[in-house]
Amino acid sequence: MSPFDTPDADTCGTILTIDLGALVANWRALQTRAGTQAAAVVKANAYGLGIEPAVTALAAAGCESFFVAHLSEGVRARAVAPDATIYILNGLLPGSCGRYAEHDLSPVLGSAEELREWAGFRAGGARIRPAARHLDTGMNRLGLSAGDNADAVSALKNEIDAAGIGLVMSHFAASEDEADPATARQIAAFAAIAAALPGIPASLKNSSGHFLKDCPSYQLTRPGYALYGGNPTPGRPNPMQPVVGLTSRILQLRDVRAGTQVGYNGRWTAKRDSRLATICLGYADGYPRNASGTDASPGGSAIVDGVVCPFVGTVSMDLVIIDVTDLPAASVKRGDPVTLIGGPLDLDAVGSGAKTIGYEILTSLGRRHARRYVGV
Repeated sequence: MSPFDTPDADTCGTILTIDLGALVANWRALQTRAGTQAAAVVKANAYGLGIEPAVTALAAAGCESFFVAHLSEGVRARAVAPDATIYILNGLLPGSCGRYAEHDLSPVLGSAEELREWAGFRAGGARIRPAARHLDTGMNRLGLSAGDNADAVSALKNEIDAAGIGLVMSHFAASEDEADPATARQIAAFAAIAAALPGIPASLKNSSGHFLKDCPSYQLTRPGYALYGGNPTPGRPNPMQPVVGLTSRILQLRDVRAGTQVGYNGRWTAKRDSRLATICLGYADGYPRNASGTDASPGGSAIVDGVVCPFVGTVSMDLVIIDVTDLPAASVKRGDPVTLIGGPLDLDAVGSGAKTIGYEILTSLGRRHARRYVGV
């Protein structure tokens, strides 16, 4: 049993299985593909799977750099990776330099104000790791706007030196869509930035960026979603190993007549005499309410005894109803296992069924699941 496992499944409605061996294999595959060092993006509690177990496994495998979103996440990562470089993507909140120094963390500086505050703190003699500099190439969210003028970036060289910048980076807006011309524009803009700042390591590739034909790897890549089994190449076979499995159990079976309304507000109506199973899962467990199956549109699905069974009615806080009519009656009984994530129901399929994306499915997985960490 892993030290990160949580209470026995008999006390929980669902079991979340996390394959740390597959996580490490995905990281290694991406690093090999990039031909340079790959970091690991472990923000949002390692995309919902747990910062501590994910960082522990990846650091043991040789990952040297991690990216999180918040300072609090960086503190957690530092506790299990004492020697790693840990970057905080959301940057530097006013007055927080001391906390970064205390925990040996590196902010990703996204504005001139942040750069000046960090440089002033560094000038005071604080012993701190190098920060990263975020340069915007088209997302228009965080980062210093680089525009098309490499001279404007080069003019910042002295200020960047004063701040002790050890990495320059940018973030793709649409790298999963090879047909989007914005990606080529961003690649070209960042190439100009890297050329204007020689000697400073650079980072551009995210998960999907590893599969772009004309995207340089530079010195560091930053895979996230693909590490956890998400498909970085939508519309093509997923090159990554699955990392996550989610199972529940049947609480009750019932037969209903054609015309019967089911669930809150009666949003699904049986078109035939049907057999329904209520399972132990709901939006309080992080499964989106948008996965509801209604008369107007289909929703999510589950797998029972190898058969894909649709959700019927509204996903409620703790329960989901599925249609098991197509299964032989004798093959389904109370207590039987139900797969919510696994096999053909991979992260992206589950996201589609819930009218969202696999990223949201991962990061929303709740705390009520019994967690089983395998592969280590």
